[in-house]
Parts: sequence; structure tokens; C-alpha cells
Amino acid sequence: MRANAPLNAFSVDVEDYFQVAALAPAISRESWPQREPRVERNTERLLELLGERGIRGTFFVLGWIAERHPRLIRRIAAAGHEIACHGYSHRLIYTQSPGEFREETLRAKGLLQELSAAPVVGYRAASFSITRRSLWALDVLIDAGFLYDSSVFPIRHDRYGIPGAAPAPGPLVAPSGRTLVEFPLATARLWGVRIPVSGGGYFRLLPYPLIERGLRHINEREQRPFVFYLHPWEIDPGQPRVRVGWLSRVRHYTNLHRCETRLHRLLDEFRFASVREVLDAQGFRVHAAPRLLSA
Repeated sequence: MRANAPLNAFSVDVEDYFQVAALAPAISRESWPQREPRVERNTERLLELLGERGIRGTFFVLGWIAERHPRLIRRIAAAGHEIACHGYSHRLIYTQSPGEFREETLRAKGLLQELSAAPVVGYRAASFSITRRSLWALDVLIDAGFLYDSSVFPIRHDRYGIPGAAPAPGPLVAPSGRTLVEFPLATARLWGVRIPVSGGGYFRLLPYPLIERGLRHINEREQRPFVFYLHPWEIDPGQPRVRVGWLSRVRHYTNLHRCETRLHRLLDEFRFASVREVLDAQGFRVHAAPRLLSA
């Protein structure tokens, strides 16, 4: 890796395997407390991998996880990583009313700020569920004091995505006319087609050389940083298997046993920092203390 290589954002969506949308048809929220928790040890492993390389990333933490694993949140913050918000209960935004979304968001934000003893200025929606039908959520985020969002996926998907959205970081206009900074999930234009190369399931399902080529294309041809994401459960091939439909099985379980090896390679081949650091380096003001609201 070149010393002057572009700086990119490394992010982790901190949730457990049983909270994933692909498994929701088979796992009720009411059963979550009875499930075997695996998020702590998996996240600790990610902290080890980052610590070995001196990388500080951004951990978008679910409020439900923060309530039950407060030591983990303090551990992430103490290691120098940015704590950001992933909502409270992993509900898709467009299935909530604005009032429900505001209540859940403020609850999660308050928990994370208390545990990390630092302002929480970044947000990522469950399953990237800020879409054209839930743009109203941007005003809720602005009211809550968030300075940036990383939920928009500029692709077409059955659960998320805003096709045609800007692929580069920049201001995103809310319905009220106000703005916050958006750092969209990474896509690269290869062979005339915009391909998702941002991490997660794409990192496991697509050939690694294609992911690497796409990310280098973003850095070298498009001359911009990318944001990469991963879940702790994606480096856990021993997690319990849940009986779900074939598409959900493919999305959730494919190449779990290869993910950590690929991650080692990725971390050695690209330069990474937190979302907040990368946006600051790009000239966006996301370092000021936000205005805090109570529920």
C-alpha cells in the first residue's frame, strides 16, 4: 500500500446475527433476548484486526445492542474508534411513522452518547432504508443533531436504494430544504454499469478481484474516497443456522468462512480511517459538537 494512497472510511454495523432483515421472517423481535448473543466476541475480533494495523473506524451501533452490551461500546470508544448510530431496533425506516422513528433515534443516540462520553454525529439506517419514500427521515436526523448520514445506496434493490443518487460524499437536501452531509455506500462504474462494491454481502458474494478493482477505480479513476462496511456476524461462520428461504440463505450465509481472510487482504491494500475523519479531510464540517435533544 502506498503511503500517499487515498484515505477511505471503514465502518462496522454493530448488530447480532438474529437482527438481520434477511432472517426476520423466521426470527421475531420478541425472541431476541432468548437468542445466543455473539456480537461481543465478533466485534472484539474486528477490534483486534483494526488495532493490529492502527486503523480507527466508525462503529454504527444499534441501540438495542448498546443497552445489553455497554462494556463493548465503551471498549470501542476507548480504542479510539468513532461511535455512530444505527437506530435502536433495526426496524426499516419506511415501516415506521415519523414519530416512531424520532423516538427510536433519540433513544439510541442518547444511549450511545452516554456510553461513549462523546457526541454522536453520524447515522446509518437499518438495511440502508432511507429511500425516496422515507426522505422525511432526513429532517428527523437534522433535528436530532446529526451532521452526516451514510444510508443512501445509489443502486436498485428490493429492500433499499436510490437509483441515480450521487455516488460521492456531499450535501443531501432534506424535504425542509435543510442539508446534512451524505456519504453514500460505495459503487463503482465498471464496463458502463454501476456495481455495488461497498462491503457486506457484496464483499462475500462477489469475487474479491472485482471488489478490489471497483474500489481502486473509485480512488484512482473517480478520484474520491469510498466507505466500506461490514457486520460482526460476517466473520462468524459458526453462528446458528436459521431456516429461511433460499434468497435469504444466499444473502446471509454465503462465504462466511472466507470473509475474515478477505478482510485481512482489504485492510492491507487500502488506507482506512473513520467516516468522520474522511469527511473532515474532504472539507465537510462534521466535527462540531451537535445540538442535543431529549426525547
